[in-house]
Amino acid sequence: MARYRGQKVVVVSPDYAEHTKFADHWLPAEPGSDGALAMAMGHVILKEFYVDRQVPYFCDYARRFTDLPLLVTLREREDGYVSGRLLRASDLESAGGESEHAEWKPVVLDEATGEPAVPRGSVGHRYGEPGRWNLRLDGIEPALTLLDRATQRLPVDLPRFDAGGEGGEAMRRGVTALRLGGHLVTTVFDLLLAQYGVAREGLPGRWPEGYDDPEPHTPAWQEPITSVDRHLAARVAREFARNAEVTRGRSMIAMGAGTNHWFHSDQTYRTFLSLVMLCGCEGVGGGGWAHYVGQEKVRPLSGWQTVAFALDWTRPPRQQAGTPFFYLATEQWRYERLRPADFASPLGRGLLDGKHIADVNALGARLGWLPSFPSFDRSSLDLVDEAERAGRDVAEHVVGELRSGRLRFACEDPGSPENWPRVLTVWRANILGSSGKGHEYFLKHLLGTTENAVRAEESPPELRPSEVTWREQAADGKLDLLTTIDFRMTSNALFSDVVLPAATWYEKFDLSSTDLHPFVHTFNQAVPPPWECKSDWDAFGRIAERFSELAERHLGVRRDVIAAPLTHDTSDEIAQPLGEVRDWRAGECEPVPGKTMPKLIVIERDYPAVAQKWRALGPLAEELGTAVKGASWKPVEEVAELRAANGTVRGGVADSRPRLETVQHACEAILMLSGTTNGRLATEGFRALERTVGLPLADLSAPRAGDRISFHDAQVQPRTVMTSPEWSGIEAHGRRYSPFTINVERDKPWHTLSGRMQFYVDHAWMLELGEGLPVFRPPLAQRAIFGDQGARDGSGRRELTLKYLTPHSKWSIHSEYQDNLHMLTLFRGGGMLWISREDAEALGIKDNDWVEAFNRNGVVAARAAVSHRIPQGTCLMYHAKDRHLNVPLTELQGKRGGTDNSLTRIVMKPTHFIGGYGQLSYAFNYYGPTGSQRDEVTVLRKRETDVRFQ
Repeated sequence: MARYRGQKVVVVSPDYAEHTKFADHWLPAEPGSDGALAMAMGHVILKEFYVDRQVPYFCDYARRFTDLPLLVTLREREDGYVSGRLLRASDLESAGGESEHAEWKPVVLDEATGEPAVPRGSVGHRYGEPGRWNLRLDGIEPALTLLDRATQRLPVDLPRFDAGGEGGEAMRRGVTALRLGGHLVTTVFDLLLAQYGVAREGLPGRWPEGYDDPEPHTPAWQEPITSVDRHLAARVAREFARNAEVTRGRSMIAMGAGTNHWFHSDQTYRTFLSLVMLCGCEGVGGGGWAHYVGQEKVRPLSGWQTVAFALDWTRPPRQQAGTPFFYLATEQWRYERLRPADFASPLGRGLLDGKHIADVNALGARLGWLPSFPSFDRSSLDLVDEAERAGRDVAEHVVGELRSGRLRFACEDPGSPENWPRVLTVWRANILGSSGKGHEYFLKHLLGTTENAVRAEESPPELRPSEVTWREQAADGKLDLLTTIDFRMTSNALFSDVVLPAATWYEKFDLSSTDLHPFVHTFNQAVPPPWECKSDWDAFGRIAERFSELAERHLGVRRDVIAAPLTHDTSDEIAQPLGEVRDWRAGECEPVPGKTMPKLIVIERDYPAVAQKWRALGPLAEELGTAVKGASWKPVEEVAELRAANGTVRGGVADSRPRLETVQHACEAILMLSGTTNGRLATEGFRALERTVGLPLADLSAPRAGDRISFHDAQVQPRTVMTSPEWSGIEAHGRRYSPFTINVERDKPWHTLSGRMQFYVDHAWMLELGEGLPVFRPPLAQRAIFGDQGARDGSGRRELTLKYLTPHSKWSIHSEYQDNLHMLTLFRGGGMLWISREDAEALGIKDNDWVEAFNRNGVVAARAAVSHRIPQGTCLMYHAKDRHLNVPLTELQGKRGGTDNSLTRIVMKPTHFIGGYGQLSYAFNYYGPTGSQRDEVTVLRKRETDVRFQ
């Protein structure tokens, strides 16, 4: 509909993708170069809409809702300066009148008075005096720039990464500065102009002379990196901003997973987000950032997590950051060639020197930055018993054992048998097929199969960890039991010891919702599950019953200690001030649970009662209530209604509690306990938030305060969800969800350190990597890192090394339905490797020929799809093709060819481990290390021998 109303569409894609034909302009950026294009667009927007002329809407938006006016300290370095941390109230005399949590309150310069001021809304206000966590400026007029007020014009060194290898180089530009609180300071805005290369008169340094000057970060600079015409890049930027100016923010960037899978995807995202922030688009209906990836989140969040994580019975849950868990479990850490310090800017202080990424993970676990389970190299149950026998507090005992060295974190010795994962249950996922980056390492080290195709050599001694124990013999085959619950014979199921058949979509009852659309849907059982199939709910219920029977004899009732991470949206966010890293093991601070290390929380494990608790809603639902994103409520009325609707349990530990006997009962509980589907709870949540914010919010949900969506209601037809503090958008009065509209329209802060959208992130490790501000970082130089990955078999056969991309599947939904006959007939069936006509010609490959792609991680055998839409030097393999369909033995090794993930491995970025620092704090499905695979390269050659399948 928007196109019919005159909307202009610009597509950025390296290949001529399906949606490109709908575009007014196609910007064919080279794979992994999107950040360079966005930096050049930001250069145009800053020059034309902030410097050459000031757009009132943009400047007002930037002052109120972004960190551009915040003051940043400058640190002297050699003959220039580099940016440091944000100036805080604690740096000012008498803390600027903001003594409570002063280290967590950034400072601006007030244009009206010419004096420093501490605006409300920071994380320091959030956990301080109630009613002051809001974005009302109360007469403060934050200065965006110090250009007309500064006493000094200083040379400042900034990072660039388009030259100089992984760590990049430095470039010199200039900022205006003045001295406050004993520090030289400038504004984030002044630094941003320097970073983007937007010159102003009288500033020192080397600046571009125009858009055609190839200095960073001009349209001419990006052209050889992205292949996008400089004039077109400037035009699109200008039109994007001009449209936002005229419509007050209704320009939008919509994207999928494409740039999400690169190693430096976080920086690429920041370059995109900078455009919508500079143009006042975020929090505006019809504008901002529309992101496909993230639909794993569910709308009735609070109810779902109460049931899913058993928060009604036990808190906190034991949740793991999946990427580092599998990185260690599959021994991929033993094959590293890059160290965290390799990514550091030359402007850094050497904070990561000598560390392996496994050391970074161990440090993160030790400081409470992220969860790590198993936590210790001794049973957490036994640790509680030891403390009780010694008559000591459990936390005190654990801290003492850690300090003495008698106890270690399990992730500090992942190769030790007591730290191996032994039992893995995979429910409705395909880890070994579609999800597991480094597929062949999973087979070799986690499962111990002989069919793995790992070709990589282990790290040489100089690249091994300095803290994490290196065992001479890598572990092969750690798991004792692999169970899969699924309705398909996936790759995961093929390798499993036990497969439990699950009901399909039309054989069960369930709920469906995402954060991408405003409805709650139901799945409804058209036919009962056939044969031995069970619904997911019933399958786990049966497992719980048998487990409880065995637990009566083997486990009993025990007390457990949980090493819980410093968590986002709690006061843990202000545990580690000023962004400096202090390691208690190195003697840099004391080990204090919940401050400098994980929280140590003791809970009871009544193992024989697991099945009884499984089938009932526990008492913590109303006793402790629900806390989500800073809002809280106690659903006392709702629990009473669930008793009436579902009935109550008679006898046992769940006596008189609401029943969750069936999946319909569970769905009813989820809907009843969520603000998005229960207007009363949404209103209660907003009232709780009002006490922190100090502004009216409950009226957002008040029109639907009496509405409750039941499971039956959603079965009749999909139901529109309600505005709730679980989410940041307003869905009322005919409006559709747009994120952050509550923040913009109601002055509710963002959940960041400053309470505003941040261009600048001042954690020491972010500055170490040169990522305090948005900047383009190119893909990892895999060819330089790993050298020639060819067959080296002496055959002299022609080979090409190509960029290897794995886009979302075209003929399946992830790995689902790819082997459906109808889907197979839409193309050729099985995995296909898409290559350009130029690369095909160079290797003598014709369309549909058999080819092999291989690197140090594994080997893929597939047919070639030769297409004009693929750029030269790049190949694509659509992801999530299971290896049991049309996959022959490889010519290179004589083993079964691999999946798309056979050519990938887990690669983690050190800054993703940061925790306990404002928005850089762990939360489930929110923040933590991610695996990336788009930087990978592969060697391609045509198959010459006969194709064999056995």
